[in-house]
Amino acid sequence: MHLFVDNLTNIDFSYLDRQRGLVGETWLANATLDGALDSQGMVCDFGIVKKTLRHWLDDQLDHRLLVPTLSPDLELANHGGQISLTWSLAGGEQISVSGPEQAFALVETKSIHPQAVASWSVQQLAGAFPTHVDQLKLCFDAEMIEGAFYHYSHGLKKHLGNCQRIAHGHRSRIQVFIEGQRNRALEQQWAQRWRDIYLGTREDLQAAGGAKTLRFAYQAQQGRFTLTLPSRCCAVIDCDTTVEQLAQYIANTLAAELPGKEITVRAYEGLGKGAIATAQL
Repeated sequence: MHLFVDNLTNIDFSYLDRQRGLVGETWLANATLDGALDSQGMVCDFGIVKKTLRHWLDDQLDHRLLVPTLSPDLELANHGGQISLTWSLAGGEQISVSGPEQAFALVETKSIHPQAVASWSVQQLAGAFPTHVDQLKLCFDAEMIEGAFYHYSHGLKKHLGNCQRIAHGHRSRIQVFIEGQRNRALEQQWAQRWRDIYLGTREDLQAAGGAKTLRFAYQAQQGRFTLTLPSRCCAVIDCDTTVEQLAQYIANTLAAELPGKEITVRAYEGLGKGAIATAQL
């Protein structure tokens, strides 16, 4: 007998890619369980399935940096629960990240993609369900988006939850309205501008390695975080990178470029949530 749970939950995270660098992503999780019926006539109670899987996904993948530990592009060390890693990009550039181990998901695969992460997750969940459940399958999918979107990574040191982790991210839609009219061309411009970007707060910028490298660092409730990456992969902003302030930043930037026009920006943070900001100069 097959039991399925569609749209179980969504996870927001970042991962390391040889070509793209540090990539913010949002996936929707779906699950299937195979097994015999129990004395209640069930494979497994839906409440148990949802609670177990959501808790594990939220705890082990959501708001973490996913690291493919079998990749030859990775150098990683763990010193007393503090992880330091260096990731080599295809062009010879590098990304370095450090932070407490709870900010990382060390996935035993050569590269991060939905099938590999799903297989690894199922291995980690072995034994989490009653013995009459023979097989668990997970499937991760990206939201179908017809319009403009960008992948961004960031960290929020003032956040009391897991958003404080310096390298987590989202795959996010954007909508721009000029005088109440949707402007898809400007949406595409911002999608290109923030394609695979790290959005850093200026007060967290510690040092610049010439014109090619930027280093961000801060102390948060969970510990000390650092991130060094090519400057071409960054946008430095004079505010925190909450979705509220990102929406206002985009609106203010467009208002300066289009004086006299009322600008409204609807910026998403992952799937189904976000902020709306308006500006006019």
